Amino acid sequence: MFSPRCVPAALAGTLIVVLAGCTTSGGDSTADKPAPAPVTVLSPDTSAKPDSSAKAATAVEPAPATSSTEPAAPKSSTRHQTALLAIPSIGITDLRVVPYEGTTDDWAGTRIQDRGVAASPYGDEGGVGPGEVGNYLVTAHRLSAGGPLRELPSVDEGDSVFVTAGGKVYEYKITDTRTTSFRSKRSLAEQRAAVPGSPDKRPTEAMITISTCATPEDDATGNFWRDDKGNPEHRIDKIGVLASSRAAPASAPTAP
Repeated sequence: MFSPRCVPAALAGTLIVVLAGCTTSGGDSTADKPAPAPVTVLSPDTSAKPDSSAKAATAVEPAPATSSTEPAAPKSSTRHQTALLAIPSIGITDLRVVPYEGTTDDWAGTRIQDRGVAASPYGDEGGVGPGEVGNYLVTAHRLSAGGPLRELPSVDEGDSVFVTAGGKVYEYKITDTRTTSFRSKRSLAEQRAAVPGSPDKRPTEAMITISTCATPEDDATGNFWRDDKGNPEHRIDKIGVLASSRAAPASAPTAP
């Protein structure tokens, strides 16, 4: 016979189909008796309040909290990528801008410029990459090594400067012209500042400083001072602010 003792108390209130396997209190085994017909235990009235033991038996244990020890993926940066510079107003197209760790016009940067391309320092005393918040510094020769920035002084406020890097084209608008003196630490700090001209300010937008030597202008005033790298005292800097960015077209050249 079916014995209610075979139904665990924790399963009360559920639908149970007992097929076989329980024994009576007399110890008779079902092995030599015909299997009893399935017995159906109906669930009680669901309007009744379940007891706490039923809740405990049917409660679902929450999954343990998980945490990841993997570091977050690094943000994409153009700081270490060779870029291409274009200044349509003076006929510059696809001038290579090679990044290096250092400061503007140090020996590493000068050697890059001597190859007839532009140089862009980054690091503690350098700048940022194209499109990044801060000061993207670009320097190149005006007279030697082909003079890629020969006509830079002719660039006016409102002119566009385009930098292609990392699959994007960044357009800067020229807003100001500054003069940097190699003989003044303060002047150099202003040129290299995250906000050009304001070393004490925190940057809030992407900016660019394009710099070349003022050799003809210095010579015209009788200032023939040169540093150990042959640079004159002054440099002409064109300052710009990022105006827009877009994906580079598939046909756009890429920096080698």
